[in-house]
Amino acid sequence: MHYFIFGIYPYIALSVLLIGSIARYERDPFTWKSSSSQLLRRKQLIVGSVLFHIGVLTIFVGHFFGLLTPLPLIEALGITHEAKQILAIAVGGAGAVAALLGGFILLYRRLADPRIRATSSTMDILILSLLMFQLCLGALSITVSLHHIDGSEMVKFMMWAQGIFTLDPNAASYTQGASWIFQLHILTGLTIFLIFPFTRLVHIASGIFVPLRYLFLRSGYQIVRSKKRGQKHPAE
Repeated sequence: MHYFIFGIYPYIALSVLLIGSIARYERDPFTWKSSSSQLLRRKQLIVGSVLFHIGVLTIFVGHFFGLLTPLPLIEALGITHEAKQILAIAVGGAGAVAALLGGFILLYRRLADPRIRATSSTMDILILSLLMFQLCLGALSITVSLHHIDGSEMVKFMMWAQGIFTLDPNAASYTQGASWIFQLHILTGLTIFLIFPFTRLVHIASGIFVPLRYLFLRSGYQIVRSKKRGQKHPAE
């Protein structure tokens, strides 16, 4: 089971994430949106959304570079594992606090406000609840990291993440003996990747797919001509 979760499941989740997202964009482009409820309740959305997005983006960037930066490069830059661990705790902790505060506001708003609740799908509530669970696990993992300030636990997951992308057959073994909080945190994160294409989270990828589509597909361009004052457009 350990080998399946950490050696096979990552490839399943990442494949569904990539192929599913592309398929949804090509098949149902009009569902590719955040389905914002700003028009229904604006005030709560601003505070909760800003905190949540800043926190989540901070955590995502930190995890991306923290896990995928090659160990030889970190050592070449003279950054010790202890210093990297302290930085991860400080930045990740700040991001977690902001994301949790914003997330609780958004979740309460979605469940308690009758107008927002009526326009929310089961998947909307599920994915937000799953994100909140993941954030709570991340915050709890800080308490474990404080007992491994030398960065030994962090190195395990760096080797695992990089092993997944380099097709290392021993990648799953690097997480053996790690705290259950870290392991559950990874399992939940992979599950979020797995269901990503079927949720409103797909709007996150708009910054990648949309520019590439308009850049490489000539049919994607929309020609807009200015009209002189007093001159009618041919269609009129």
